[in-house]
Amino acid sequence: MSAAVKPLPPNLEQIIQRFQQISEPRRRFEYLLWFAKRVPELPEAEAVAENKVPGCVSQVYITAALHNGKVTFQGRSDAQIPKGLVGLLIEGLNGLSPDEVLQLTPDFIQQTGLNVSLTPSRSNGFYNIFKFMQHKVAAFQVADSQVLNRRNL
Repeated sequence: MSAAVKPLPPNLEQIIQRFQQISEPRRRFEYLLWFAKRVPELPEAEAVAENKVPGCVSQVYITAALHNGKVTFQGRSDAQIPKGLVGLLIEGLNGLSPDEVLQLTPDFIQQTGLNVSLTPSRSNGFYNIFKFMQHKVAAFQVADSQVLNRRNL
């Protein structure tokens, strides 16, 4: 019996569908760079070690905030392709609950067709950015459980 495939969040599904409509690799990169232009500038004060994505060739920073049970990410990169990947992920994941973010796997990148066009270091960077975003979200759950534990003492 095969495991049921969980549907992707609507924003991420919409992004993937748009990528699937683009047949030329060059145009996929142009669309990726469109996401780079849409990334709101992360304040310089947030470009600190605790927000730096490890394992990326470029300088990539991600922050996460939790508002009314929904996650909001911000990010920045010093290079356009990683910035596009950050933008894609921010648009695809913002507004989800922590559980929804943590249940995702990065294999959705294959559905975009970008994985065949990205260099190995960029593919690795995508994976590192995605996992770092999940790490940031997991910290919210740890903080919540610590608060609950203190209340129960």
